[in-house]
Amino acid sequence: MATSPTTAELLATTLQALQSGLTNVPLSSAMDATEAWQQQFLQSGQPELQDVAREIGNLQSLLTAKPLDGAAIGRSLSMLGSQTNDLSKTAPLTHAPNLSELSTQLLRLGGELENQPTQ
Repeated sequence: MATSPTTAELLATTLQALQSGLTNVPLSSAMDATEAWQQQFLQSGQPELQDVAREIGNLQSLLTAKPLDGAAIGRSLSMLGSQTNDLSKTAPLTHAPNLSELSTQLLRLGGELENQPTQ
C-alpha cells in the first residue's frame, strides 16, 4: 500500500513542477498532485482547508474540460494563490516560506493565464 506524501514533500514537488512552467507539467502529474493536496485538505477537518479543497476540485474540472479555458484556469490558480497566501500567514514556520513561494507562483501563473488573449 502506498503511503501519502507529507506536506513538505507535496510542497517541494509542487513548487518544482510550477517552476518548470505549466506547459511542462503532464496533465496526469497535475491531476495526481491536485488529488494528493485535495485529500490532505479534506481529511484535515479545518474549514479553511476545506475551501481550498473545493477550489482544487474546481481546478481539476477545468483541467479536464474540453476545450480548455485558459482564463478560467488562471482564475482558479489565482484563487488558490490567494488562499495559499492566507494559509502561509498561520502555517508552522517549517512550511510558511514554501507556502509563500507557492502562493507567489500560483498568483503569477494564474495572472499570466487570465491575461492571455482568447483564441
